[in-house]
Amino acid sequence: MNLLEVNNIHTYYGPSYVLQGVDINVPANATVGLFGRNGVGKTTTVRSIVGFTPPRDGKIHFEGKDITRKKPFEIAKSGIGLVPQGRRIFSSLNVIEHLMLGYEQSADNVWTLERIYDLFPRLAERRQQQAKTLSGGEQSMLAIARALLMNPTLLVMDEPTEGLAPVVVDAVSDVIRKLHAEKQSTLLIEQNVMLALDLVDYCYVMTKGKIAWEGTPEQLRERTDIQSRFLGV
Repeated sequence: MNLLEVNNIHTYYGPSYVLQGVDINVPANATVGLFGRNGVGKTTTVRSIVGFTPPRDGKIHFEGKDITRKKPFEIAKSGIGLVPQGRRIFSSLNVIEHLMLGYEQSADNVWTLERIYDLFPRLAERRQQQAKTLSGGEQSMLAIARALLMNPTLLVMDEPTEGLAPVVVDAVSDVIRKLHAEKQSTLLIEQNVMLALDLVDYCYVMTKGKIAWEGTPEQLRERTDIQSRFLGV
């Protein structure tokens, strides 16, 4: 059964026709990649899923329920956690205040503050520090931790390694790899395709608001024509 089903969605920004019939499925306990050059509609797909820019046509189902017209806070409460592009850190809050934004203590929680601090020891060290003073890598870790503490059924990560130094990219990739090993269902949007192919179970390639190709990471590695035409690899 698919956890998330994006069915033939068409999304506009005013008169601009951005998503032109996009179909994506994310099975439970899997990590799915969405790849493509800048400006092809990847972030608009994310915005459609989480309710920021709802599609005009098509349907989005999560755990079998139609969320197409739900408000962003309702979608978040339904179990979709977002790591947004650019991290979107609040400059007035410190680390612990960020972590507590969507955290509700429960005996059923997979993710607790203690587990987050085990996964991100640097955040434990900097828990009282203003988030705006963190390095780019630390802010990326904070954005991931903030989303995980919502204990989402599905984690949506939009360009989590964007703008990071290579050593920090490796650290963030290790976190995604650990989440994959724990069967955290994830939709990963990532510009660094060769890196991401080691982290996903299935992948979609997007161009000009449409899905141009889909298949396994192994198949995409072999399709140098797809890499060259749509990914610039």
